[in-house]
Amino acid sequence: MLGPTGVGKTKTSIQIARHLGVPIINADSRQIFGEIPIGTAAPTAEEQHQAIHFFVGNHRLDDYYSASLYEQDALLLINDLLKTSDVALLSGGSMMYIDAVCNGIDDIPTVDDDTRKLMKHRLAIEGLPALVEELRQLDPEHYEIVDRQNPRRVVHALEICHMTGKTYTSFRTNSRKERPFRILKIGLNRPREELYERINRRVDAMMAEGFLDEARRLFPLRHLNALNTVGYKELFLYLDGAWPLEEAVERIKGNTRRYMRKQLTWFKRDDTIRWFHPDQTEDILQFIDLYLQTL
Repeated sequence: MLGPTGVGKTKTSIQIARHLGVPIINADSRQIFGEIPIGTAAPTAEEQHQAIHFFVGNHRLDDYYSASLYEQDALLLINDLLKTSDVALLSGGSMMYIDAVCNGIDDIPTVDDDTRKLMKHRLAIEGLPALVEELRQLDPEHYEIVDRQNPRRVVHALEICHMTGKTYTSFRTNSRKERPFRILKIGLNRPREELYERINRRVDAMMAEGFLDEARRLFPLRHLNALNTVGYKELFLYLDGAWPLEEAVERIKGNTRRYMRKQLTWFKRDDTIRWFHPDQTEDILQFIDLYLQTL
């Protein structure tokens, strides 16, 4: 099951998990980090009591993790779960994580620690524009499509270039991998204004739950890639004195809405997804049951 941020995936996935008698395999690239439960809207202890969740809070912020590693870990888990059940439930909104499990991702080499440290140091010293220009020279094809405002994307491409002596593009084959199981994709969506309002309310609720205190505690670790995400970036700038808290909160809401639109654009390209409103729980369960009868 998939859908944009704020749509209501946690509640619905728990209902599906309890109906099927299976755990939930979380597919959120930030909820895997245990130190940031508020800012990532991770399933609460109560929600995790209602259904077992895998890949929630199982890593530390300074751990290296990627969609490629998630693919390996999730497939091992799914293989294990399918030994005792006919179905496994994956739920989340991280596009790359979902694609990694369903389609596989390119076999990009794992970056070694020395290269990672070197490029991290160069980013801090030389700045992003210099590295973007270097990427243009080393891999002009990837330069044309990469998000040049995203330091993680730019740096990772350069890490591969320097470590392998080949272009990042040369590793991107986009070939789909075969899976030993059938996949049913269920998407959750709401009218756009309804999503906007839910996102705004959720950000306010996160602030009331102590999001600012969470960000303040993590401020010394702001350089970590896991914290280069909506919510923390804006609060870190507030803590830096860049703008008032009210503006930081409004920017979190705006950037979250922007990310939501990006997710939907990505998901809408997949015509195998069957879309439902989260309130259509009975319809979703019936749809799953009918599908399982065909297996």
